[in-house]
Amino acid sequence: MTKLFYAVLGNSLAASLTNTFVWFAVTFWAYLQTQSVIVTSVMAGVYLVTVALSGFLLGSVVDHTKKKTAMTLSSIASLVLYAVACILYVTTPPDVFTNPSSITLWVFIVLALAGAIAGNLRGIALSTLVTVLISEDQRARANGMVGTANGVAFLAASIMSGLVIGFLGMFWTLVGAIGLSIVVLLHLAAISIPEKEIIHSEGHAQGIDIRGSIQTIQLVPGLFGLIIFQTFNNFLGGVFMSLMDAYGLQLVSVQTWGILWGFLSLGFIVGGLVVAKQGLGKNPLRTLFLVNIILWTICIFFTSQASIVLLTVGMSIYLCLIPVVEASEQTILQKVIPPERQGRVFGFAQSIEQAASPITAFMVGPIAQLIFIPFMTTGAGVELLGPWFGTGTDRGIALLFMAAGLIGLAVTLAAMQTNSYRLLSAQYQGQELEAPLNAQITTYEA
Repeated sequence: MTKLFYAVLGNSLAASLTNTFVWFAVTFWAYLQTQSVIVTSVMAGVYLVTVALSGFLLGSVVDHTKKKTAMTLSSIASLVLYAVACILYVTTPPDVFTNPSSITLWVFIVLALAGAIAGNLRGIALSTLVTVLISEDQRARANGMVGTANGVAFLAASIMSGLVIGFLGMFWTLVGAIGLSIVVLLHLAAISIPEKEIIHSEGHAQGIDIRGSIQTIQLVPGLFGLIIFQTFNNFLGGVFMSLMDAYGLQLVSVQTWGILWGFLSLGFIVGGLVVAKQGLGKNPLRTLFLVNIILWTICIFFTSQASIVLLTVGMSIYLCLIPVVEASEQTILQKVIPPERQGRVFGFAQSIEQAASPITAFMVGPIAQLIFIPFMTTGAGVELLGPWFGTGTDRGIALLFMAAGLIGLAVTLAAMQTNSYRLLSAQYQGQELEAPLNAQITTYEA
């Protein structure tokens, strides 16, 4: 792997740190201000809806501009949005932010989350740069390094967000994000990424071109099946995104929770380093599914008791395996999709896969608040499950986690028996792409 790749990766690490820091901090702050799990679930839904809708556009931007330009636009957008959010925060009376129905609160939340989401443009660009800068036999390892970088960002952001919100408050959170964004932009300006041509497929639109992306995916047998499977996983994953912070903050203080997530984030680093050293095997698709079996099994048991130790052990293993799943999908797409369409296909996959999570996120808060929590505090669950499972708010959330794990495990086992799984496995191991996928390639000068 080249020095240029490491320079780009380091810059992306700093940007990811900034955006993850803001995302975590705003989530912690909003829950502590309002004491409402509905607020955190709706926040997750807003975040995921925006990610889902933006993927089509961001993928097209990556394919039709130079990668450095796309990364620069990403950082500028984050900087501007954080600055506007900071101005809104300092000009609004503090009491306004304690009301879950406050329009000003939600405008502030959307501004901050949009700043973090702008980083997705950079993420798509980085995935395509792996194809450009790294040879095929080294891409799985490069994707592992990307996972490690994301893990480092996650770790540092977890610690920083909990401590800054706990001891300094939201103002200094935003000041820190603005400062880090400026540093990222200055460093990126000093990096030279050679890009002589932008390649595109003849006959396809040069805009968002959803139809062309669908046609490209259809040419790879079983690829739509993989995207559908990942979409379903994200549907269930919305449960964890919406309620994990609320669950953890029932067990420990916000400072402890932030520091704990910093420790747990070592799992991202460890998992990424293992992929970077060992690769993903001859069939990354099989690796992806086997890892999913382990992940959902963990989800069934890691909240079976109200124990921060049990939660920590389960989440440590879970987070070690997430980089394997991400690297597997990226490695498959980088091989079976031509470089000139990878930005749009990565963006399309992101949009489709993330589209399910907002549905869960918007649903799960009310479901937890109105059904599962009452069931385990004053309902039939107290006598039925309480003697061994425990009772209370955290136990209601935990029961919802366990239900998601059981469903996820069943679906993963069933998906491994499908024709789509067999077709994509054969396609990946077949060495060469079918001719129609690489046909009619032209170039234009950037």
